[in-house]
Amino acid sequence: MTRSTRFITILWPAFLMAGVLEMLVFVVVDPNEFQWFGGPLIGWSPRAIYSVTFLIFWSVIATSSALTALLWSTIGEDAS
Repeated sequence: MTRSTRFITILWPAFLMAGVLEMLVFVVVDPNEFQWFGGPLIGWSPRAIYSVTFLIFWSVIATSSALTALLWSTIGEDAS
């Protein structure tokens, strides 16, 4: 598997799941009332909050997928 194919197989499903997670979170959370650990309101626009949280979700899910791919390839090399 080429490096670009591996990146696509990790990033594309992570992108889709980050979108699903974003929808699920913001059905419950109002971005206009977003606070940092009970402190004052952040004061960002809803679009900025949506963007930052999406990128956080995407990076966490992609990291999880990349670790799974790394462990899977390591297991495959040991079995050979």
